[in-house]
Amino acid sequence: MTRIIGIDPGSQRTGVGIIDVDEAGKLTHVFHGALAVAGEATFPLRLKRIFDELCDIIATHQPAECGIERVFMARNPDSALKLGQARGAAICAVVSQGIVVHEYAATEVKQSVVGSGRGDKTQVQHMIGVLLSLKGPLQADAADALAVAVTHAHTRASLARVGIPRTAWRRRR
Repeated sequence: MTRIIGIDPGSQRTGVGIIDVDEAGKLTHVFHGALAVAGEATFPLRLKRIFDELCDIIATHQPAECGIERVFMARNPDSALKLGQARGAAICAVVSQGIVVHEYAATEVKQSVVGSGRGDKTQVQHMIGVLLSLKGPLQADAADALAVAVTHAHTRASLARVGIPRTAWRRRR
């Protein structure tokens, strides 16, 4: 059994999802939530809160591996910079706990979960609910984080079957 944390970084809400995957590839939901950090007085305090809360979640649930969504190019450069900084705080929290980080593009996550790299948020929420047998509506950032964890589980299984390292795994984009 391997425990995987998935992270959907955001400067206002950071999604966190944790799953277990067994040797046969069966996925089991462990935890999900969204760290709402927009209420902090300053942006540096948002980053600290992301770091601190992720460290607490990691200490509680003890994941062995991590998947995180890559930053996409936003139209607004300031938004892209803030997103990158939030992502950096999340990566630092994970790495500070001795966990290796694996990065996935949003299109790669959607392809893995929905079957199309152009799927929308409602499709991701629905499919994550189906794949993990979750009842009721899922908050979008938490669903995206669980989708990143599921993508990592699928990717690591595929890589194990073909026997190549992640760095050699290339997808057409």
